[in-house]
Amino acid sequence: MPQIDDKLAPIYEEVLRRNAGEAEFHQAVREVLESLGRVVAKRPEYLESSLIERLCEPERQIIFRVPWTDDQNKVHINRGFRVQFSSAMGPYKGGLRFHPSVNVGIIKFLGFEQTFKNALTGLPIGGGKGGSDFDPKGRSEAEVMRFCQSFMSELYRHIGEYTDVPAGDMGVGAREIGYMFGQYKRLTNRYEAGVLTGKGLFYGGSLARKEATGYGNTYFTRAMLQTDGNDFDGKTVVVSGSGNVAIYTIEKVQEFGGKVIACSDSSGYIVDENGLDLELVQQIKEVRRGRISEYARLKGEGSGAYYVKSADGSIWDVPCQVAMPSATQNELTGKDAKTLIKNGVLAVGEGANMPCTPEAIRAFQQAGVKFGPGKAANAGGVATSALEMQQNASRDRWTFEKTETKLADIMRDIHDSCYATAEEYGAPGDYVAGANIAGFIRVAEPMLAFGVI
Repeated sequence: MPQIDDKLAPIYEEVLRRNAGEAEFHQAVREVLESLGRVVAKRPEYLESSLIERLCEPERQIIFRVPWTDDQNKVHINRGFRVQFSSAMGPYKGGLRFHPSVNVGIIKFLGFEQTFKNALTGLPIGGGKGGSDFDPKGRSEAEVMRFCQSFMSELYRHIGEYTDVPAGDMGVGAREIGYMFGQYKRLTNRYEAGVLTGKGLFYGGSLARKEATGYGNTYFTRAMLQTDGNDFDGKTVVVSGSGNVAIYTIEKVQEFGGKVIACSDSSGYIVDENGLDLELVQQIKEVRRGRISEYARLKGEGSGAYYVKSADGSIWDVPCQVAMPSATQNELTGKDAKTLIKNGVLAVGEGANMPCTPEAIRAFQQAGVKFGPGKAANAGGVATSALEMQQNASRDRWTFEKTETKLADIMRDIHDSCYATAEEYGAPGDYVAGANIAGFIRVAEPMLAFGVI
């Protein structure tokens, strides 16, 4: 296991003590601290000012009750969260996640990652994250609306276009954003379009926003491949998940000439040896909100498509040259990484937040597999959210092509910054170190300028 520099070890010990039981947060902090020994050796002022300790402590943590009634008039109580991690570079910015697994540790890990991810975009946005342990799966439209309205009835006190700008994440799409924006507008008596991103196109949303995370990861992974003269063209690709990120990853990979042969949901995964029919995946997941198992049934016998239940195997058992985990945290284990390496994987681009375990990352790096960490590779979503904020501020609306061009430029800049920073700090080709160090320095500099706050 990579070691934390002796000067930084007490910081990590204090994080463990103050945040007991928050394993994902510990994992995220450790990964960053493992990269910073090289930095504090050159810049001791980052240690002397206790700046790193401050960065590991959120500026504000908000937890609140969310009561709502189902269609049978039964009252349910969920818990809502917003962790405003860092405003050093701008208003807090980060998504809202609705999923039963959500707790304060998950939200803190996501907010910590978001801080550095947002810094890497070069745009003036800070880091935050939020959500609830509410599960929208299986709930009616009316139930989802009532929950979102109750959630926003508390959250609205803590957000604003110059304070904190939430967006969507797992379980929060355009439907949920619409309900929350409507309630925010109702409570504040203001049409403050810049307070939420990921909005519908007819009320301040941006073209290319829903595609942005998947497109961005594909641009970043392609840039990694190109450092060795490779590209997606002719490559076999596996993408986990089948939500927004996965679908638009598949679309862009196919546009670049790659053949995506597998994707998944929580129940299992499908393989189509002839390449996935993206329109069919979208029909099942986006239109009908169905299960991915339907794909194999609809394609029929003899089509080259089949379905495997989660209990019977891992999507990472499917041989591929490029792997793009795009579902959830810690979905790709050390065992999975060894299987991928054995099967000849060349590059891994994280479309989700921290989807690879530390053991998997080490295995990829030791095997010379190009590895794009989520804080860099999946920054396209928040980058385009910031572009949506620009459009809202100027009362403007850009074309899809203009927005995607800006997204492509941002992702190339992130790749180049990570690559160059890794070289500068003696870790050539290590995108994890490059992303951690480049993101940290961009947040640390304004913090030094602001003094002890």
